[in-house]
Amino acid sequence: MADPVRVRRLSDQEGQQLLRITRRGTGSAIRLRRAMVVLASAGGNTVPAIARLVQADEDTIRQVIHRFNEMGMASLDPQWAGGRPRQISPDDQAFIVETANTRPEKLGKPFTRWSVRKLADYLGSHTARPIRIGRERLRQILHQQKITFQRTKTWKESTDPDRDTKLARIEYVSSHFPQRVFAFDEFGPLTIRPQAGAGWAPARHPHRLPANYHKLHGVRQFHGCYSIGDDQLWGVVRCRKSAVNTLAALKSIRAARPDGAPIYVILDNLSAHKGLKIRRWAARNKVELCFTPTYASWANPIEAQFGPLRTFVIAGSNHPNHTVLTRRLQTYLRWRNANARHPDVLAAQRRERARIRSERQRQWGQPATRAA
Repeated sequence: MADPVRVRRLSDQEGQQLLRITRRGTGSAIRLRRAMVVLASAGGNTVPAIARLVQADEDTIRQVIHRFNEMGMASLDPQWAGGRPRQISPDDQAFIVETANTRPEKLGKPFTRWSVRKLADYLGSHTARPIRIGRERLRQILHQQKITFQRTKTWKESTDPDRDTKLARIEYVSSHFPQRVFAFDEFGPLTIRPQAGAGWAPARHPHRLPANYHKLHGVRQFHGCYSIGDDQLWGVVRCRKSAVNTLAALKSIRAARPDGAPIYVILDNLSAHKGLKIRRWAARNKVELCFTPTYASWANPIEAQFGPLRTFVIAGSNHPNHTVLTRRLQTYLRWRNANARHPDVLAAQRRERARIRSERQRQWGQPATRAA
């Protein structure tokens, strides 16, 4: 039996970037959807579960995962084809990108950064590999390769000495005991103000929300729990993050499997998640706390589930108070859990699509095309 399709282990920078794309939900819808697929797979979700999450075909999910394993973050962007043949080869483009990413000082130039003009002049006068290119075409190539002019920033990687051990444990329990694995995390802060969003509207007449200059309702935190095997998401809204609220959430998770057998809860390294009282309770009740590595909360499977929650409940909303917001969250969770597609239904749909494709191929003598 072949191993299940799963994304390779992410680096810290990849995980943080995917988490940022999923939580913000801005930019291309295709990029957001593919980021949710990769993040869900990195969190241990199976292909059928991811297909239910993003409402896509399982073959498409596998294709996105394979492309990410081969290309990395570049696979998130759609590839457009067409136009006349390129005069600059892919090898030339790779050399241009490599040169742009190299500090001019290392190449014998008396400046600390490239401008488009300086970079084009250097490429044209390069003795070993001259490349004649205009400034506009050079700018387009840099833009296509995600090379932009930006300020220098600091970067952060996981400093956890047990990073690989923790990731391996999360991957093991997610793949071997999916029916007994749960994920827990907080989603917030939830504020009462008009939230920017998107939706269908007449052309040039977008929906508008009133401005809000005063925030008088404070903030709240959504404490969410996700059952990986059942693909069920539930949670409550609390005033703050605390060890008491975390322990209450863990007790609700333990109640979901009252048979007394061990369960596994994936959560991050927040201090409110790993107090002595919580650890003692977990040891008494056969609950193994699988902590994600420091600065690697992207490894938590519930992070991908927060994307639709933000898109369909928070974005584009103007809730009057936290009571109404809480009701909307709970209404969405009930709808989401009731409309989660069962694996048997997905298998029947796959067989029906395969039958239709085979009939088309037999009638027309060529494979049926599928949308990417």
